[in-house]
Amino acid sequence: MLFPATANKIVVAQNGKVSSIKAAIELANPGDTILVKYGRYSEGNIRITKPVVLLGEGKPIVDGEHKTEVFTVEAERVTIEGFQIANTGVSSMKDLAGIGSLQSHYLVVRNNDFIGTFFGVHLSGSNNVVVEKNTFKASLRSDHETGNGIHLWQCVNASIRNNTIQGHRDGIYFEFVTHSIISGNTSEQNNRYGLHFMFSHDDEYRDNIFRNNGAGVAVMYTKNVTMINNIFDRNWGPSAYGLLLKDIRDSHVEGNRFEQNTIAIYLEGTSRTEFKRNRFIGNGWAVKLQASCDDNTFTENNFESNTFDLATNGTMVLNKINRNYWDKYQGYDLNKDGIGDVPFRPVNMYAMVVERIPTAVLLWRSFLVFLLDRAEKAFPAVTPASLKDEYPSMMPYDFS
Repeated sequence: MLFPATANKIVVAQNGKVSSIKAAIELANPGDTILVKYGRYSEGNIRITKPVVLLGEGKPIVDGEHKTEVFTVEAERVTIEGFQIANTGVSSMKDLAGIGSLQSHYLVVRNNDFIGTFFGVHLSGSNNVVVEKNTFKASLRSDHETGNGIHLWQCVNASIRNNTIQGHRDGIYFEFVTHSIISGNTSEQNNRYGLHFMFSHDDEYRDNIFRNNGAGVAVMYTKNVTMINNIFDRNWGPSAYGLLLKDIRDSHVEGNRFEQNTIAIYLEGTSRTEFKRNRFIGNGWAVKLQASCDDNTFTENNFESNTFDLATNGTMVLNKINRNYWDKYQGYDLNKDGIGDVPFRPVNMYAMVVERIPTAVLLWRSFLVFLLDRAEKAFPAVTPASLKDEYPSMMPYDFS
C-alpha cells in the first residue's frame, strides 16, 4: 500500500480546532499522523478505518466509561502509541477491549497504559503485529468479568515484547498463533495463567518473567515451541504450575529458572522435548513426569532445595535423564572427573506414595519417611528401575 509522499499531521486538542479523535480520523487521509494533546476523551467506540498513526502527547486518557470497546481497528498499517486507554465495557457476549482488531495487519500498539480494561489488546486474524512497551492493569474482578491482557487468535508473525501485565484472567493468550515471539514481558498476579498457549506452533518465548499467577503458565496441544531464559517464580496453589505442558512435542526448554512453584514443570502427553540447563530451586515438585510422556531428555539441569526433584505415576519411563546436578545425590567421584561414579535415582519411595495418596504429604520429614527411603535404596521395589541419572554431576552448573 502506497501513501502520499507528504503525509499530514492533524492535531487534536480539547480546546482546539479539532477537538475529538473521531473527527480527526474523518479528516485524515491514509498515512496521516493524528497527534492527540493531553486531556480526557470520552467518545464511545472509536473506529479506525484508515491506515493512520495515532500519537498521544503526555499520555492523554481515552475513556470507554465502562460501556464500549475503546479503539476498534478496521484498517491495515495502523499505529497507536502513547495513550492511557481506560474503562472498557464488560460483556459475556463480546470481547470488548482497549484495542480490538480483526484482520488488521501490520498493527503497532506501543507505549500505552491499559487501565481497567476487560481485554487489553484483542487481535483476531491480524498478521505482522507488534505489541510492545505497554502496561496492563485490570480491575480486580472475578474470572468471568476479566478478559486477557494480550489476546491473539489466528495470527502469524506477531511480536509481543517488553510489556507488563497484571490482574487479568490470562496475562498473554495465544490460540492458533504461529511463527511469533514473546520476549521481555513481565506477567504477574493474573487470575489464571501468566501465559496460555493453545494450538500455537513454531513460536518462541524468551526472557519473560511469570510471577505469582493463579495457575502459572500453560502450553497445550502445540509443537515446535522454544522456551528460553524465562523466570517462573512463586506460582503457588493446589492447581498451580510454573509450566504446564500438555500434548506438546518437538520443543526446547533451556536456560529457565523455576523458583518456589508448587510444581515447576508438569508434563502430560509430552514427546521429543529437550530440557537443558534449567534451574529448579525451592519448588514443591521440580518435575512431575507422567507415564504418557516419551522420548524427552533432561540434561545439565540443576535441582536444588526442592521437596521432590522428580515424581511420576508409572513404572515404565521412556525418557532420558543424564548429567544433571542433584543436591540430594550422596554418591562419590573416585576418579575426580566431576561425574558421580554411581547413578542417582531421583524418584524416591515417598514421592511414589504421595503420587498415589496425596494426603501422605503430611508425613514429610517424619522418621517414617526416612525409613521408607532408606529401605527403598537398599531393596528397590517401587521406584521405576529405568528412571535414573547414570552420570550425575558432582557440582552445580554455572549458568551465569
